[in-house]
Amino acid sequence: MAKQRFRDIKQGRIKAQKHSQSKEEGVIYASNMEKTKAALTDTFMLLMPIMYIVFYLVMDGREGFAQHKLMGWIYILVPLILIQTAFMYFGNGQTPGYKAYNLRVVESQTYQQPSLLALLFRNLLMPLALATFLGWLMMFFRKDHKGLHDLLSQTTVIVDKA
Repeated sequence: MAKQRFRDIKQGRIKAQKHSQSKEEGVIYASNMEKTKAALTDTFMLLMPIMYIVFYLVMDGREGFAQHKLMGWIYILVPLILIQTAFMYFGNGQTPGYKAYNLRVVESQTYQQPSLLALLFRNLLMPLALATFLGWLMMFFRKDHKGLHDLLSQTTVIVDKA
């Protein structure tokens, strides 16, 4: 096939070739700002009640938490991870914060809802990815805004059109 010249296409002498649509076309990746706002919403809606219960009912106040910090953080993070996983699995890939900002967690290849194990793995890796500066920083240098936890669990956060 001969090379098409822009002038010929513009003047209508030759029709422009249509490119085949890929699966990825039409998918809008969530920006870092949207994901941050959703995470802050989840922090206040999910994490704060868990922290209150652990601080005052389980650990008997700030002093008890200060004496047993490691156990306190385990008591906070385990229920948070399980609750987030349940919200994402039963809520079509959305936590309350993701739902407020029309975001959804999907598999990277199929853009379908991830399995329960993939969501649990993603949520287990999230505190580790945030604790390592590189795991958190890589979101800002990728086009799809994936963090380390998204790469390892093969998930991505997209803007939900529905």
